[in-house]
Amino acid sequence: MKNLRTCLWIAITVIFAACSGTKPMDIGVKNGMFKACPSSPNCVSSQAAKDDSVHTMSPITYTGSMEAAKTKLVGIINGMERTTITENSGTYIHSEFMSKTMKFVDDVEFYFDDTNKVIHFRSASRKGHSDLGVNRKRMEAVATAFKK
Repeated sequence: MKNLRTCLWIAITVIFAACSGTKPMDIGVKNGMFKACPSSPNCVSSQAAKDDSVHTMSPITYTGSMEAAKTKLVGIINGMERTTITENSGTYIHSEFMSKTMKFVDDVEFYFDDTNKVIHFRSASRKGHSDLGVNRKRMEAVATAFKK
């Protein structure tokens, strides 16, 4: 019985670890742009084509200094559950959001365009095809909290 429990525990751990995936090597900002969302509906981006209703969202606007906007955004991210900021440098933030039950990890990136006073973002699942709208809902929640 003990061996069965141990095997079951190991199997569950492996399954959950597989759900998290590894951090993509091709994320970040290049020439002011994130990589494009894949064709699957598990990604949203403020830099997606405006006629791409599946992936596009408006960027977050701010007034005042970029530093103040960044501090506010970091506070919002840190206030959300199962979230880790893995990079926070210059005009870029990368964070990982983990789902509660299956431990799926989404990569959420922010780019501060201080010239235009906007925060561009890209939120994408590492695994799977559909996220049931989780990335869009998350970014709507972040944008709403930022406007308060």
